[in-house]
Amino acid sequence: MAPSRLAGRRAVVAQLALLLAAPAVLLLAAAIICPDGDCRPGRFDLAGMALAARGHAPSADAFFRLVTWGGSILFLGPLALAHGAWMWQHLGSRQAFFLPGALAGAALIACGAKILVARERPDVAALVDMPADASFPSAHTLQVSAFVMAWLLAPGPVGGRSGSAAIGLGILAVTLVAWSRLHLQVHYPTDILFALAAGAIWVLALRQLTFWSPKP
Repeated sequence: MAPSRLAGRRAVVAQLALLLAAPAVLLLAAAIICPDGDCRPGRFDLAGMALAARGHAPSADAFFRLVTWGGSILFLGPLALAHGAWMWQHLGSRQAFFLPGALAGAALIACGAKILVARERPDVAALVDMPADASFPSAHTLQVSAFVMAWLLAPGPVGGRSGSAAIGLGILAVTLVAWSRLHLQVHYPTDILFALAAGAIWVLALRQLTFWSPKP
């Protein structure tokens, strides 16, 4: 086989491996929190939920019921599409679809992990209707972390946002949505923490693909 073809195949394999990094992290996390298929919460999860419950108050509860929508695909999806349309007007290339692609991939990863792990939701009185799907990972957290990371790292001359104000705003948004899921008692802390890691890893890996490089 010609060296150029071999190098090309190795590059393809390496990029596919990058795309599998986030699912691999979630599978490893599931093996840790669900040994032998037993996903009952440990001391860390129970302590985290108890800590969050201490902050319950009418004003805080109402605030986090609103904030938690910031991680919903119903909210982030239209934003991602609008960002893609705006980027297309400025770039006219496939780079414009980085953020929508990152969000779509994050949502699929979350859905797949929920089906595979099937961790039951916390057995508590949540402050909202308990979602019907599985607890691990937190889809809201994974989606908002991926959205913000993709917004900060979007390719192209008008894509990325590297300023301190943009980074601070992104961190604040992710933190509030992640904490809202714990405050509302619909997720365990480990559901949220591993979702944060998976969302960041997914976008960082996706950004490395040569697909997003500008056309020569």
